[in-house]
Amino acid sequence: MMLEVRDLHAFYGKSHILQGVDLSVAEGEIVSLLGRNGVGRSTVCKTIIGLVPPVGRIDFKGRSIAGLRPDQIAHVGIGYVPEDRQVFPGLTVKQNLELGLKRAGATGSWTFEDVFSLFPNLAKRQDNPAGVLSGGEQQMLTMCRTLMGDPDLIIIDEPTEGLAPKLVEQVGTLLDEIARRGTAILLVEQKLTIALRISRRLYVMGHGRIVFEGTPAALADNGRIRKEWLEV
Repeated sequence: MMLEVRDLHAFYGKSHILQGVDLSVAEGEIVSLLGRNGVGRSTVCKTIIGLVPPVGRIDFKGRSIAGLRPDQIAHVGIGYVPEDRQVFPGLTVKQNLELGLKRAGATGSWTFEDVFSLFPNLAKRQDNPAGVLSGGEQQMLTMCRTLMGDPDLIIIDEPTEGLAPKLVEQVGTLLDEIARRGTAILLVEQKLTIALRISRRLYVMGHGRIVFEGTPAALADNGRIRKEWLEV
């Protein structure tokens, strides 16, 4: 497995948020992490990427990354797209994309041309400050900036939250393209339709633990899990 997480715990102060999470992502695999708000999905992402101190095992490509700084984790090949669209508002769209490169002037499998062909609106606005973009465009920019660093695994937290249906389709197109190019994806997503369509495997979280692991077909057939842990 490319990413192995075993018996992962995390705390916010005295609050025990993650209570023994086990999950894995293979090379080139798309895995979705599902569950209601507040069950710890975003904390899993932040703990893997080093923003929350981990207790437990996190291995990436056979190497322990538990306790590394976020910049060190990024350089070993993990990209992270947070749910709160962290663009640099005073920099242009193109400058935001340039910040995603691991080294100034570096070239990789993702280029400006790739990004702009997928999202023509970003091409049209490449010289505009990122702060004037719509929320959906900022989400696209954040995802594309992460891809410019050529990650082997990209962790994407709630990419479609608050987006119009047309932009949701564009996110789905980008996720398909990421997978086609062989980059593994750990996707935190509320919309079951996207997760069921693109994922090879799914995990469902509840109360800081994994309560289901299986294929999209297995989850679609498991009404009890969907009712107890996913449906509103």
